[in-house]
Amino acid sequence: MSVNSFGRVLRFTTWGESHGPALGAVVDGCPPQIALDEADIQPFLDARRPGTSRFTTQRREPDEVRILSGVFEGRTTGTPVSLMIENTDQRSKDYSDIAQSYRPGHADYAYDAKYGFRDYRGGGRSSARETAARVAAGAIARKIIPGVTIRAWVSEMGGDAIDPARFDPALIPTNPFFCPDAAAVARWSEKLDAARKAGSSLGAVVTCEATGVPAGWGAPVYGKLDADLAAAMMGINAVKGIEIGDGFEAARLSGEENADPMRPAQGGVTFDANHAGGIAGGISTGQPVRLRVAFKPTSSILIPVPTIRKSDDSDGFTEGEIVTKGRHDPCVGLRGVPVVEAMMALTLADHFLLHRAQCG
Repeated sequence: MSVNSFGRVLRFTTWGESHGPALGAVVDGCPPQIALDEADIQPFLDARRPGTSRFTTQRREPDEVRILSGVFEGRTTGTPVSLMIENTDQRSKDYSDIAQSYRPGHADYAYDAKYGFRDYRGGGRSSARETAARVAAGAIARKIIPGVTIRAWVSEMGGDAIDPARFDPALIPTNPFFCPDAAAVARWSEKLDAARKAGSSLGAVVTCEATGVPAGWGAPVYGKLDADLAAAMMGINAVKGIEIGDGFEAARLSGEENADPMRPAQGGVTFDANHAGGIAGGISTGQPVRLRVAFKPTSSILIPVPTIRKSDDSDGFTEGEIVTKGRHDPCVGLRGVPVVEAMMALTLADHFLLHRAQCG
């Protein structure tokens, strides 16, 4: 049973571990004759790359992608596109102290309980390092839906939200927080510095919006676009919640407040609101597809936390404390922004191809 693949028509499979020689993805179902080379992929990997500021892990990885198959003379061939990213700055010795202990909040215990074995070096397959492969695959997905623009940003960090009235999209790529609010950038710098110096971490909320999605993508019942987006986002490391459109706030509105009034417009319809996040009945409405993703605080912290340790002389456990050394993000949600964008692109591209297959 494969649990490393996502998508139906556009299906990608990721492979590799955090401290292995390399990781990557195989993207199958990509249409032929799409212009593609490494330069189309690298900017998105650079946005996710570690070590770019004091607010991310200081692991130094160039994250240079290589296309191994599926492209000839600069165009996709219609066969699987294989991508590889080498790991060059692993420090596996940093994890020797936790070989017999479990980091609370991490997948250590659950992984061991399932398989009876785990790669403790940075979490192995459950490490957020795996998301580099998703970002590379997402760059290909964007080429399949060129009329769609996808943009994500951090809208809240450590419980401190941006001011929507100060939203400036030009600021998003200019600061390490992917933040559109200059005042929030200043506040967050102090807040995250304090958490980092204390050996702690903070959570974050990432908002993502896709514009240019036409009406009609998705399907009712078991092929809902919003259901697949939810699965895509919940599959990202450290994500603990997702809202489509108004999300939980919709439960606090009346029917007339939550409605998205429609009016006739030249060549179609226009909406007065977008509480539904651009999806109704599992099918896109033509409005911007909008969602919010909640990232928990990074579980690897320097503050001692009670845990259990495998007993040396039995199958049982002993009590103890753990301090996770090594290089870790004080707010994993920051580098989650390009990952959220990638999973949005991969899901939308898959639904575009599904729609084309059924409806022409």
